[in-house]
Amino acid sequence: QVQLVQSGGGLVQPGGSLRLSCIASGFSLEYYGLGWFRQAPGKEREGVSSMNSNDGSTYYADSVKGRFTISRDSDKNTVYLQMNNLKPEDTAIYYCATSLNKGARIGAPRAQDFGTWGQGAQVTVSS
Repeated sequence: QVQLVQSGGGLVQPGGSLRLSCIASGFSLEYYGLGWFRQAPGKEREGVSSMNSNDGSTYYADSVKGRFTISRDSDKNTVYLQMNNLKPEDTAIYYCATSLNKGARIGAPRAQDFGTWGQGAQVTVSS
């Protein structure tokens, strides 16, 4: 069964850190573009970060650049999102996703380009 299973969300104080994990089963992550999205209450889903399969190049939204890092461990078939210096405006449900097509070039991630999604993980940044 093809699926992505997420873990790592939670409650953190402003300035704190969290690492989200997304484990793939039924397929190999290394052949697909990878994306992280988030959706805050009352807002549209936003593409936060992406990684291309062929060269590992990455993209970050301006709102998270310098604070978030996407990475992939092919041996563990897992993609991560390391989030540092978290701010209250980072509060959202975070989703990992893989591209519809193998080898897809991903820049700013768009939801319609992704076909397999994790179940989501709540991240709350509050004092």
